[in-house]
Amino acid sequence: MNAWVLRAVGLGALTVVLRTLLGFAMVYWPTNGGWMRPLCLIVLVVAIVAWGYLDGRADRRAHPDPEHGTDLTMRWLKAAIAGGLGSGLVAWLLDFLPKFDLGDNGLLFELTAGASFIVLLIFVPGVIGVAAGRWLTGREHKKSSAPIGPIHPDPEPAGV
Repeated sequence: MNAWVLRAVGLGALTVVLRTLLGFAMVYWPTNGGWMRPLCLIVLVVAIVAWGYLDGRADRRAHPDPEHGTDLTMRWLKAAIAGGLGSGLVAWLLDFLPKFDLGDNGLLFELTAGASFIVLLIFVPGVIGVAAGRWLTGREHKKSSAPIGPIHPDPEPAGV
C-alpha cells in the first residue's frame, strides 16, 4: 500500500470517528459542546503532527543530507486530499443512518467546503510535523557526528 494511502485512510477514519463521537456527545450533552469541539480538534491535530514528525525523523535518518531527502510534501498533500474527500463522503453516508447526527450537511457541502477544511487540517499540521522531525533529527545527527575534543592538535609548548 502506498504511504499516502495509509495516511489518507487512517486520518480520514480518525476524522469520521471524532465527528461521530462528537455527534453522539452533542445529542446527549448539548451544553458541553464548548469544550468537546476543541478537544476533538486537538486530538486530530496532535495525531497528524505526530505522524508527520515520525515521517520527517525517518526521512532525515535515511537521508542525512538535507538536499537528498524524500519529497514528503506531495505525500502529505495526496493524503490530505484523499482523506478530506473520503471523510466527507463517509460522513455524508453515515448521516443517513438513524441516531447518527453529523450535521445534516449535503453531499455538495461535504465534498467542497467540508473537505477543503479537512484537507488543510491534515496537510498543514502534517508538513509542520515533517519539518520539526527533520530539523530535530538533523540537530541530533550534527551533535553525534561532531568531533570530540579540539579540532587541531595541541601546539607544542613554548620553549621547546
